[in-house]
Formats: sequence, C-alpha cells, structure tokens
Amino acid sequence: MHEFEIIKKYFSKLSLNNKNSLNLNDDVFFDKSKKLVVSVDTYIDKSHFFDFKNPDLVIKKILRSSISDLICKGVKPKYYFISGSGNKKTFTKSNLKKISQSLKQEQNKFGIHISGGDTVFSNKLSFTIISVGFSSNIIFRNKAKFNDDIYVTGNLGDSYMGLKILKKRFSLKKDLNKYFLKKYYLPELHIKLAKKLFNFANTSIDISDGLFTDLDKLINKQNLSYKVNLSNIPLSNNLKKIVLSKKLKKINFVSKGDDYQILFTASKKKARIIKRTFKSLDIKISKIGNISSGAQKSQIIDEKGNKIAIKNKGHFHNF
Repeated sequence: MHEFEIIKKYFSKLSLNNKNSLNLNDDVFFDKSKKLVVSVDTYIDKSHFFDFKNPDLVIKKILRSSISDLICKGVKPKYYFISGSGNKKTFTKSNLKKISQSLKQEQNKFGIHISGGDTVFSNKLSFTIISVGFSSNIIFRNKAKFNDDIYVTGNLGDSYMGLKILKKRFSLKKDLNKYFLKKYYLPELHIKLAKKLFNFANTSIDISDGLFTDLDKLINKQNLSYKVNLSNIPLSNNLKKIVLSKKLKKINFVSKGDDYQILFTASKKKARIIKRTFKSLDIKISKIGNISSGAQKSQIIDEKGNKIAIKNKGHFHNF
C-alpha cells in the first residue's frame, strides 16, 4: 500500500477535529495562535542514506533535509529533537563523536539548537528528527492558482549523480566525484530566503521525493494540473556536460529527488519582485512551467516540444 494511501485511509479522519494538523496534507503542523510550526521525519539506513561509512556527513544530510521542511514554508528553524536507534557497530565512540561534532557545526551554520531526543538499541540504524520554528503564518501546500508560474531554486540532479557514484554505478574524475558526493551529503538550503517567500509564493514544497512527485503533492487537492518544460529545468554545469557527453536522459536525473531545493508557484505579476529578490540574495532561480486547468492532464514537454511520459516520477514508500 502506498504511504499516502495509508495516511488517507487510516489516519486522516483522526485529525478532523485538529485544524492545526492541516488534514495531514502538508509537511508541517501549524498552530497559528501559538505561532508554532513543527515537522517530523524518520530516516532509515539503506532507504534514506546509502551507508554509514561517513556518519558525520550522514547526520548533516538528514538534519538539513528535516529543517528544509520548515524553510520552504517560510519559517526559520529554531530547535530540533533527535532520536536514534543503533547498536555497538554503528554507535561506536568514534561515530558518536563525529555525529556530535557535525551537529555542532550545523547548529552554528543554521542558528538552531538541539533540545532533546532519545537513544535506543536496535540492529536497524535509524534517526528521527523533529524540527521546530515559530511564525504567525506559513506558505501552505495546495494554494496554487490557475496560470501561476512554477519556479525552482538552485540546480536539480546533482544529488542523484552523487548517489550513483556512491553505489559505484558511475565513475568520474576525482574532482567531479568529490563535487557530486558533496551535493548528495550536503544539500544547499536557502535559509535567507525563508521569510522572503511570503512576498510572492502562493504555495511551496521542498524537492525531496522528486520534482514531479512533489509537483503532484503540491496540487493534489486542487482541480489543477501543471505544464513543465524539460529544457527549463536547471542543471549544474558539471551535470549538464556529463548528460550531454554521455547522452544520458536529463529527466532521469531531475526526477529522482534528494535535492531539497524549493519548488513554488507565484502569480505572473510577481515575476519582477522574484527576480529582484533572488538577485539580491545571489540565489539561482528558474521558471520551469505553469499551473494549468484540471480539465487537462499534467504535461512534461521535451526540448523538441513533444509530450513525454515518465515511468518513475520519484521516491515513494510502498508497504
């Protein structure tokens, strides 16, 4: 059973009397009266991270992916709680020291503070992170408007290339391997952009499960569709050169997720303020398509103007 089917069938009804739960259809809990915003994420070995040979990098990756949920809502994270399950092989003194040092570095970088958690023995390695922020408003899911432009920050696909290198399915020169592995372990978060999003974004989400999967989630309760131009989806210069020289399919890289860039929609009237904002923050922004009527199916248009189908839109948990 699909993870979202489980939520809808077994848990959504439990939240009907709690408006702060947002019908379990967003990435956060939001109590407007208390200005409280909370997200919860669990990360499992071999599912959310490839291995634990670099615990210092793994813990940075999962912490950043967790606070990314708040940032794309227009909220700066303030506190986090972390729980971990592991055994003597994974929770060695050396590994725990590396994890502690990495968390300290992330706290200094993003201005966040550890505030509690739990540790349990298990032969299955996992981490759960609760991220907390404070805001009188958030940018909700499912608030896109007909004819909105669709934007993404940064570049997509670098993280997936890093994963392919980790799995030894791709081998490049040393400097390129290093570049893509860094993009996999250390996603770039635009925390300075958080509060600015309220000036133009109608709706937003972070790209965690894949561009098209997250686009579907962005409009899943609305009678809308999207039209995306593949040629407008941004790639880094490094990935672009490899895709072209190896004759790889661009769509296979931009649809795999783990990018943690911000995906949002905005009125065409906001184009000028968007351009000005991103230029002032020195953040890359790309307009990749627009929101269409729900009377037609969502479309992906390739470089030749043809509609293309995609078999694997991104990551899902199936039970």
